[in-house]
Amino acid sequence: MSTALMNHPASISTRHEPIRVMVVDDSVVIRGMISRWIDAEADMKVVASLRTGLDAVNQLERINPDVAVLDIEMPELDGISALPQLLARKRDLVIIMASTLTRRNAEISFKALSLGASDYIPKPESTREAAAADIFHHDLIQKIRHLGGKVRRAAGASPPLAPVQERAREPLAKPAPAAAHAQTASMRRPFGTLAPRVLLIGSSTGGPQALMSLVTDLGPVIDRFPVLITQHMPPTFTTILAEHLARSSRRPAHEAVDGEPVKPGRIYLAPGGRHMKVGKHGSEIFIVLDDGAPVNFCKPAVDPLFTSAIEVWQGGIMSVILTGMGSDGMRGGKEIVAAGGSVIAQDEATSVVWGMPGAAANAGICAAVLPLNQIAPKLVRLFAGDRS
Repeated sequence: MSTALMNHPASISTRHEPIRVMVVDDSVVIRGMISRWIDAEADMKVVASLRTGLDAVNQLERINPDVAVLDIEMPELDGISALPQLLARKRDLVIIMASTLTRRNAEISFKALSLGASDYIPKPESTREAAAADIFHHDLIQKIRHLGGKVRRAAGASPPLAPVQERAREPLAKPAPAAAHAQTASMRRPFGTLAPRVLLIGSSTGGPQALMSLVTDLGPVIDRFPVLITQHMPPTFTTILAEHLARSSRRPAHEAVDGEPVKPGRIYLAPGGRHMKVGKHGSEIFIVLDDGAPVNFCKPAVDPLFTSAIEVWQGGIMSVILTGMGSDGMRGGKEIVAAGGSVIAQDEATSVVWGMPGAAANAGICAAVLPLNQIAPKLVRLFAGDRS
C-alpha cells in the first residue's frame, strides 16, 4: 500500500484551522519522522503521508493541503516532475522541496524554485545524526509555519493557532501589526551623506530568486564596487548559487575564500556553514571566514558581515536586506546606520517572507523600503552619486 491517508476532512476552512500539510517521501522513516514533528505543533497537522509524486498528484484535490513537503527522488513520479502538475491543480499550494546535500539535488532544487516551488530544505544524510536532524526539524517547522501562514492570510482565512510552547531554538516571528506597517513610511531615514564604497546584501527564504533578479541589473555597481552577499543556505547549495549569480550578473561570482582580497568587479558569496566577515590590513581589504557558532540561528548569518564591514568602510556602506524569515541583518543594519551608512529593505508585497526586511523596516533603520524590481535601479543611482 503506497498511501497512508490521515482522517482529516478537506472541508472549508474554519476559524483557527491548522495549516494542512501533505508529506511526500518514499522513505517510510522520513515520512514518519516529519509527520510526528508536524502533528506535535498546535498550528499545523498532517493531512496525508504519501510515498510517490504520483500519489500526490492523483489525490491532491481530495486532500486539499496548504503545504506539500516534496522529496526529490521517488519512484513512479519524482518531485521535480510532480511539482508542475501539483501547481497546475492548485496554484497557491506551497511546495517545499526536500533533498539530501548532493550537487545533483542542489541543482534540482534550484530548478524547482524556477518552476514555482516556494522553498527547499536539505535533509540529513542519516536520521541518527542528532545535530543535523535537529536543524532539519527546526527549519522545516519554521518554513511550514511562515510560508503556510502567508498563504492562509492572502486567502483571507484566519491565521492558525500559535504554538502552545515555542521551541527554545527560535521564537515565533509574529506578523507585524497593521499599525507598525503604517508607521514604516514615516520612520524612513535619509540616506547616508558619504558615498558608498561597498554593497552588502543579506537574504534567506526566497532569497535565491530575489538575488538572481537583483544582480541582473546591477552591472554598473558591480563593475566599480565589491558586492558581498550572505544568503542563509547550506554547503553545496551556495556553490550552485554562486554559479547562478555569475550567469545572471554576467560578472565574476564565487564562494568567498578565507584571506582573499576584496576587489571591485566581483560578487563574494558566504559559503554554506561559515560566516563571512571582512578585515583590513593597511590598505588591503580581505575576506575572513568564521567557523564559530550560529548567529540568529543561522550559519552563515548576515549580522557578522554587516558589523565587520563597519571597521573597514565606516559610513561608506550601502546594505540591502531581502526576503527571509527571522530578523537577521536588523542588528547589523542598526550599527551600519549608526556609523553613517544606509539600509534598503525589500517590501512586503514582493517578499516571500517579510521577516528580515520587515524587522529592519519596523526598527526605523531603512532609508527606503522598495519592491524588488525597484531596488537595483535605486542602487545604480545611489552609487552614481544620488543621495536622495
